[in-house]
Amino acid sequence: MARAGAVAVAMRAVRQVGYGAASDVLRPTEVPRPAAGPGQVLLRVRAAGIDRGTWHLAAGRPYAVRAALGLRRPRNPAAGLDVAGTVAALGPGVTGFAVGDAVFGTARGAFAEYVVARADRIAPKPARLGFEEAAVLAVSGLTALQGLRDAGRVRSGQRVLITGASGGVGTYAVQLAKAFGAEVTGVCGPAKADLVRSLGADHVIDYTREDFTRVGVADGRRYDLVLDLAGSTPVARLRSVLEPRGTLVVAGGEDDGDWLGLGRQFRALVLSPFTRQRLTMLVSRQARAGLDDLAALVDAGSISPAVGAVFPLEQVPEALTVLTEGRTAGKIAVAVGTEE
Repeated sequence: MARAGAVAVAMRAVRQVGYGAASDVLRPTEVPRPAAGPGQVLLRVRAAGIDRGTWHLAAGRPYAVRAALGLRRPRNPAAGLDVAGTVAALGPGVTGFAVGDAVFGTARGAFAEYVVARADRIAPKPARLGFEEAAVLAVSGLTALQGLRDAGRVRSGQRVLITGASGGVGTYAVQLAKAFGAEVTGVCGPAKADLVRSLGADHVIDYTREDFTRVGVADGRRYDLVLDLAGSTPVARLRSVLEPRGTLVVAGGEDDGDWLGLGRQFRALVLSPFTRQRLTMLVSRQARAGLDDLAALVDAGSISPAVGAVFPLEQVPEALTVLTEGRTAGKIAVAVGTEE
């Protein structure tokens, strides 16, 4: 708590003032620098990341998110989640970190010069990554890892199909599936096919030229695991490319309704008990253990962030527009790099 009469130190940050287009509701401004409470760490932000969740919160879609965040505008206007930076201060009870440590993870309000993070939501930054690369690792990396390893139960030698392979989660999923020993087919647009191949995909399907639910099926080639990140293909069509005992993990939901956005996930769960195929959904979790797993995979050379673009803090609204319009491949980083 600041001393009586003390002037709060200001910092640059991006705040969300309502729901709608990013250019309308995300605004660069100055706000007081936060302080770390019990179990928290104050981070000097060096870079942040932009993911699909940032768009969902800005747009207030599906509308169900507004019931939790605020009906007319978010009760907490802090924007951003993916973060990388250095420890500036430790809150009471925090151990395992020291001032100056380079870390990555998640913290609500990451689009700012300083942010408070829960100590169990950050981990030491992999030494081989710069801050901009580390800032785009946590959210999408955890989603890909949990989608393949936990929900998908991927095994070496399996044939794996990944839709949305050139996106933020998809670029990690392709690398992880290869690291787990799978034969990987990635689905993406023609402009991003070379990127997907460079990440290790054995086969790439251009969805603008071929229907991925038909390619290979005519000659009997099907998949042991489908990780659906694109968000629009009906469950029945996804099932059609699965082996009789294959697994479908539905993760994407941008095009599945304005109210809940989980229609396909629910349909998969309801149908699963009545088929030999395993149909499930992904609910990503943010935790220190998963961050440590990602860091170990980076250190082993199994995965590396694919940063498609970097924007300054003041251009977060423009960066989010680029993401939603599909004008970049891989991840978008936000450079902050505050000066002491």
